[in-house]
Formats: sequence, structure tokens, C-alpha cells
Amino acid sequence: MPTPDVGSLITQMSQKLQQFLAAKQIANPAMIGIHTGGAWIAKELHHALSLSQPLGLLDITFYRDDFTEKGLHPAVKASDLPFSTDGQHIILIDDVMSSGRTIRAALNEIFDYGRPASVILATLVDVPCRHLPIQPDVIGERLDLTPQQRVKLRGPDNLRLEIIQVD
Repeated sequence: MPTPDVGSLITQMSQKLQQFLAAKQIANPAMIGIHTGGAWIAKELHHALSLSQPLGLLDITFYRDDFTEKGLHPAVKASDLPFSTDGQHIILIDDVMSSGRTIRAALNEIFDYGRPASVILATLVDVPCRHLPIQPDVIGERLDLTPQQRVKLRGPDNLRLEIIQVD
């Protein structure tokens, strides 16, 4: 299975987000990228959409439902939301969505900062194997993988997708 070109997917996502925002009559949304891959994609989309609000970054490590099993990851980053989430329309960006658990954790953290008017979910790649009833509003590409395959975003420079085999 050939891997999709990340630059082309980001261009498509930018166009889909513009259409989505226009249809919902949302002006001046804020954008939040989930560390690490979602932050990389969000940086590109933030620039492509010329958003006026600064880019927010979210590290959901402490909000994960498997935190007690996995413990503290050595690359934990601070969340940075340089705007109020109260009443704000937010575009939440992740690189790969599969089970929905990362998004659940991100929503929990966002709501700890305040109550947004709405959250628009956009993901570069959707690998549908949901554990939770969470669906993205904007998708770069949907990939149907076998249970032994995972998709990984490599970056931050020269963003590229890899499909890897797991045991």
C-alpha cells in the first residue's frame, strides 16, 4: 500500500477546513495541535489558513486513560494555550486517529481550561478502529490497515507517513 503524500493531504485538509468553517459561519477560530504529530500538522494548517489567533499546543500525557500503566514518558511537553478557550471555536488537530482515546484525553484537557463554543476535529489520517464514539469532521485520508499495521508520522522536518508492521 503506497503511503499518501503529507503535503497534499495538508492542502486538502486546509481546503476542507475552509469549507467547513464557511458552512458553519465560524470566523476567527483558534487551533490546537496535539503533541507531537498533531502539533506538526497544526503548524502547517495554521499557516495555510492564515489564522489570526496564535497556535495552541496540547500534551495529553497526564490525561491518558493508560497513564498509570505506561507512566511518565520522557518527552512530556508543556501544554500551551495562548488564548481563552471559553466561548472559542477550536480546531483540534491530530496526526492519526484510530481508537478515539487520544481525542477523549485532549477534550478533557481543553475543558479543564474552559468551555469552548465548539470543537472541530481534524486528523491527517483516519484509521477506523474506534473504541469510543468519536469521529473527525475533516480527514486528510482514511486508511484501512490490517491489525498488524500501524501508521506513523515522521518529522518535524520533511513530514512523511510510514506504514509499519507490528507483532
